[in-house]
Amino acid sequence: MRSSPERTVTEIARELGVSPEGLRGWVNRDGADRGEGRPGELTSTEREELKRLRKQTAEQQKTIEILRKAAAYFATETIR
Repeated sequence: MRSSPERTVTEIARELGVSPEGLRGWVNRDGADRGEGRPGELTSTEREELKRLRKQTAEQQKTIEILRKAAAYFATETIR
């Protein structure tokens, strides 16, 4: 690991009481957040923004569909 390169992830994870896989994930996420991740890897901030934008897009699509149905309904009502 960064501050203890002579120790294994498993040793440090055992000392902290977490799983080695979880600790590796945290270390990798920290690296990405510091700009040290793989090319194209998103930071935590970017992941949160992407999640927010996807939710917003889904809500907007629902709103558009409701408005489309309402417009179609009122269009048929005005013809009668």
